[in-house]
Amino acid sequence: MRRAHDSLTLDLFEVPVARDPKPGALAVGLPLRHLLSDLLKASPLSRFDVAARMSELTGQEITKHQLDAWTAESRDGWRFPLEYLPAFEVAVQTHDITAWVADLRGCKVLVGKEALDAEIGRLERARDEASKRIKQLKHTMGEME
Repeated sequence: MRRAHDSLTLDLFEVPVARDPKPGALAVGLPLRHLLSDLLKASPLSRFDVAARMSELTGQEITKHQLDAWTAESRDGWRFPLEYLPAFEVAVQTHDITAWVADLRGCKVLVGKEALDAEIGRLERARDEASKRIKQLKHTMGEME
């Protein structure tokens, strides 16, 4: 039985390709600042609230001033610490930065149902391959015509 082409599933199982970046292609300081800033603007929380939530999650004091410095193009000396990334994403309720970094490296992040769908697909492929191999072995043994 031939399966119908499912255009919706194609994206889910699109194979990410590892990238061989050109020199300077991974200078991500400015794009990261813009992404952080865009996520803060899109959040229903104020920067004070985001900083407070991050402080609660990390156990370290994080201030609105720090958020402002990490997102300002003019504050080149201030870098967003990777150790705060999980707390930032939880505070603004996103996985966008993790997905962006994964994309830079040729990977894809799957969350929730997407991850379960991918695992189901992997298991179904393994089942189909095992079934095909069993048929080959039975044919070799002369059990199937």
